[in-house]
Amino acid sequence: MSLIRRNTDLLPGLWNDVFTPDWFGGVDSTKSNLPAVNILEGETDFTLELAVPGQKREDFNVELDNDVLTISMETQSEMDEKQAEYTRREFRYTSFKRAFTLPESVNQEDIKADYKDGILRFTLPKKEEALPKAKRLIEIGK
Repeated sequence: MSLIRRNTDLLPGLWNDVFTPDWFGGVDSTKSNLPAVNILEGETDFTLELAVPGQKREDFNVELDNDVLTISMETQSEMDEKQAEYTRREFRYTSFKRAFTLPESVNQEDIKADYKDGILRFTLPKKEEALPKAKRLIEIGK
């Protein structure tokens, strides 16, 4: 059984066009700027990748507490622009916070992080007991 959400509004496209845009410049705060995440499972480890281009290594804060890996970032910049008799000054703040619950099979002591080409990559090695065991042949007795 699947749930289907139905829009019973009269002309929903028209209502969205009228009420969705940010007519007052900066009032719409429903947009989120969370980075895209890829999680890959290999034979010996997990790889967690976040797309956060244009940042520096020092901008990130990474914490591990009670099997929860928390990745956060906060940056601010200021821009001055002068044209004719007008001066415009804008402040820009960018931040995000993502938390991931690690499975019990991750060896938390050997987690490694790397930031290269706009990708923040974590290598989460699996514990020895979680690694796949080699196949073995069992002989059938006579």
